[in-house]
Parts: sequence; C-alpha cells; structure tokens
Amino acid sequence: MIRRLTLTLALLLGAALPACVLAQDTASAPASAPPGTAPETTPPASEAENASLELVRKGDDGQERRIRIVRTGTSDETGIFTICGRQDDEPEDAPSLAVFSETGPGGVRITIDKNVIRVPLALVTQRQGENGEGGDGRVEASAGTARFLDEVPPGKTDRLSRCAVEATPKPTPDTVLVTQGKTELKGKQLVYDESDGIARIDGPISFTRPSEDGALTGTSERIEVNVDEEQTVLVGNVVLNSKGGRVSKAARVEYDDQANTARLIGTPEQPAESVQGGDVLRAQELLYDLDRNEVVARAGEGGTITGTFQDGEESGSSPGSGTATPAPVTPPPATPAPPAP
Repeated sequence: MIRRLTLTLALLLGAALPACVLAQDTASAPASAPPGTAPETTPPASEAENASLELVRKGDDGQERRIRIVRTGTSDETGIFTICGRQDDEPEDAPSLAVFSETGPGGVRITIDKNVIRVPLALVTQRQGENGEGGDGRVEASAGTARFLDEVPPGKTDRLSRCAVEATPKPTPDTVLVTQGKTELKGKQLVYDESDGIARIDGPISFTRPSEDGALTGTSERIEVNVDEEQTVLVGNVVLNSKGGRVSKAARVEYDDQANTARLIGTPEQPAESVQGGDVLRAQELLYDLDRNEVVARAGEGGTITGTFQDGEESGSSPGSGTATPAPVTPPPATPAPPAP
C-alpha cells in the first residue's frame, strides 16, 4: 500500500525548518518573528486565513481522502499554532510536530470523512520521506492547552521543549465533540495513525440524534472512523435508545446519519438485539431505519433469526408489531417423496 502526504503551503514551509516556526495559510507571520514569539495578526476575513493543514491519504483504491485540521481562533490569548521542525542534531528523517490549540468556542476543528470533530488541543506528527513526502502521520487530540515559553527549559530534551513550546493534553470525558449530520457524539480522546488509517475516539461515548418524535440516544465504548472505507463505527457494548421505548444492542454499529441507518452487527455468541415492549428480535445483523424507527433482521451465512413477540410465541422468521421485521429466510430444500411401490 502506498500512501502520500499533501500539506498546505503553511506546513510545507514549516516542516523544512530546523526549529519552531509559526505559520498561517496567508503567511501573515512576519519573517522576523523569533522562535517562541507569537506573531501579530489581524482578524481573518475567511476560514482560509486561519492556521490549517490537510493530510491526504491514498488507499489501495487509488482514491485520495483528506483529513483537515483548522484552528478556528486567531487570538494569542485563546491558543497557538506552531510547527516544530527537525532539530540540527536530529536525523534527516526526524518528524515534524504541529501544535494546534484553541480554547475559544470553535476550538480546533478536525474533519474526517462525514465527521466534524471539535477539540481544544491537537498534536500532529509527520515524518518526511523521500522527495519531501511522507505518510499521513499521526493525530492526537483531546482537551488541554498549549503555550509558547519565554525560553527553552533547562534540561529538557523533548522536541516541543527544545522549540520553547509547552503542550499539556488532558483527556477528559465529553470533551471531544463529534458532529455527523444531525447526530452529536462526545468522547474523551482521539488518536489517528497512518499505519491503519483509522481514527479512534475513546469513550465512554454518548450521543444523541434529535427528531420531532423524540431523540435517539445511546452509548458505546469508542468510535472508529475508517478513512479508507469512509465508515464510522460505534464499537463495544453499543446501546441505542429510541422513541417508543425501543432498546437496541450490538457489539458494533456502522452508523450513517446521512443515510438515516444504523447497521447493528452481532456475533454468533452475542447476536444483535432490538427490544420494544414485549417484542424481542435477535439476529447476526439488524438494519435500523433511524427516521422510521424500524428494524429489519438479516441472517448472516449460517446464522439464524429469532424473535419473541407479544403473543408469547417464538419464531425464526415471524414479523413483530410492524416495526421489527425479519428479512425473509430461505427455506431448506424440500425432501423428495419416496417412490411408489
């Protein structure tokens, strides 16, 4: 698999420098600004004037998929943006480290696939390869702050300290804010790595999707956003609570707010389950229509569909009360009748 990195002009300029530099997409930082000193800036006329970068990932299918990171604020009082490049005594392939921090209401905005993620602090590590190109790097984002230091702290040897920058991540529940369409999710910490192209948001995860008839709410242990597959998955003890008292559970849920669907995926040992009143539907896979509050059961290869309904009878393929409907199950081949004597 070949993956390349394309960055905005701001990062391309900064990554080649040996020490801490400041960058804006409009190159508003004065050339004479010394390392560790925030430049004077004017309020931006558009988002393009904010500090930003793009990581571009090329997958096996040859398609480019972008991760965009923007510091929404411009005031020195609410945050910083800086790139700490390779130091003189480090190897040629030493990575650059970009720091985004913003305590204002817009925070640092990270866009991954259909998800817009807002955090106070993001650190982006990227190693340069041949011809100045490299992988799509690593992103670590959470609550926390960053600031410029007046001087390099004595005895400190880490990259940021040598650039006179201090970053203090503080992973905290409900501080990583994810928006996908109408759905809002909250987590504790985001980590994206180029090794597998998956952004993992640690939980506990809580989310809500408002509607006129009542909100869909739920929880999970974490979120995984697969950049190559353009897929968002809730992982680990996923529970969905919806209007009408329906409670649905699964080990994994592929979530797509735009398509208004949640695909609940179970295991042979722990099938996906949807319960409403006295109706219980279990299958290896349940397809949940988020707008209509309807569930369709699908049996995987060798799997089964079971249900318990309000009349007390169990069924392998019987529909529930109009909102939990198993998909048709292919009957076994008929046994031929014995030949006439």
